[in-house]
Amino acid sequence: MFKSRKIAQFLTPGRHIHLVGIGGVSMRPLGLVLKGMGMEVTGSDMSASVSTKELEAQGIPVAIGHHAENIEGADCIIRTAAAHNDNPEIAAARAAGIPVFERAQAWGEIMKSYKNAVCISGTHGKTTTTSMMTHILMEANLDPTVMIGGYLPLLHAGHRVGHGDTIVLESCEYCDSFLNFFPTLAVVLNVEADHLDYFKDLADIQKSFHKFASLATFGVAANGDDPHTVQAMEGIDYVSFGLKDTNRIHTANMCSDWRHFDVICDGEFYCHLDMGVLGRHNAFNALAAAAAAWMMGIPGEAVSQGIQSFHGAGRRMEFKGKFHGADVYDDYAHHPDEVAATLDALRSMGDHRIVLAFQPHTYTRTKALFDDFVRELKKADVLVLAEIYAARERNTIGISSADLAAQIPGSVYRETLPEVTAYLKEIVREGDVVITMGAGDIFRAGEALLSE
Repeated sequence: MFKSRKIAQFLTPGRHIHLVGIGGVSMRPLGLVLKGMGMEVTGSDMSASVSTKELEAQGIPVAIGHHAENIEGADCIIRTAAAHNDNPEIAAARAAGIPVFERAQAWGEIMKSYKNAVCISGTHGKTTTTSMMTHILMEANLDPTVMIGGYLPLLHAGHRVGHGDTIVLESCEYCDSFLNFFPTLAVVLNVEADHLDYFKDLADIQKSFHKFASLATFGVAANGDDPHTVQAMEGIDYVSFGLKDTNRIHTANMCSDWRHFDVICDGEFYCHLDMGVLGRHNAFNALAAAAAAWMMGIPGEAVSQGIQSFHGAGRRMEFKGKFHGADVYDDYAHHPDEVAATLDALRSMGDHRIVLAFQPHTYTRTKALFDDFVRELKKADVLVLAEIYAARERNTIGISSADLAAQIPGSVYRETLPEVTAYLKEIVREGDVVITMGAGDIFRAGEALLSE
């Protein structure tokens, strides 16, 4: 799988690179970055979307549907993790002897040309922390190259091609993707059981994070308050961050709403943070970004200003509008811990009824973490469950969101998104906080509600 040295000869100006699954959250920015580097880029995806339209507007042809003829003229293929060997384009490339590489291999090769490669990993918080880090790097005038698995208003995109010597990337553990990377500075936010369709168990995940951290050539910043992370980092020399003052980097003078605090590094004041986002989890995200910045020698003032200017990434507790006096938000949370963190943040906003429309993401995750989902979803005042979003999977398990609803008193199951929207329209009242939640297309239910 790890062929990064071989891919180097293809990532040069003038080469024709074809991306299978180009509309994905990290494939789209990869295509745009490669084009910015002078390559001819084409791509394909299963369906048209906002992402594919953006790519076409930037001069990248996108074929809708996967067909062998789409790869004609390509020097190499880069595929998303969801494109397997039976994909018509992958099969045609293999038959023709055209090299096929993984998305992560391309990002790994790209980052090798940067003096500073900051790779942000963790089960939760990667997109937000990478976004915060981007704000800090921009404030410090480092002109970074950026890859985020989401939309950042500052960039009007999820990526940026800079001219400085620093690249910052969201680094995902799924299928050991981040083991293709070449980090100088690795950040580990947290380690939890997830992606159990690939990993055997939590211990297997911890081994993967340990391998990732061991790749860092300059340093590692890791969450010293998270026992699973501490276990994963055994044998690695790392800088710990957390709320506890036993960490090398910790908070002081924390306000009750988690938005205002000082950052202490090696016993000395580094900076003060005033955050534009809510929640304990975001305090950790900001602290992680500050830790990375401190290790890079960035002035504390740039960190303070960068964090203060950050008001959230797309689909991360994103305010979408109002419906009949109710605030409507959208969030990407799709793991029980993320659900808990987002609901806690919403509770901190005041005394209101929380109406949650949740769409589980993948059948394997729903089954593996079923009891945890039940426990956390119960915390909403009103809960409507959409059917599970399949993503890369087929339902060989025979599980449904209806099974979750059966275990959560007062919740309702609505199979389709239009049915979810219709239910919300019936029950939402003035003063409610409505949130659509999940890594699939549940956001469409909220957008449809707002269009009423």
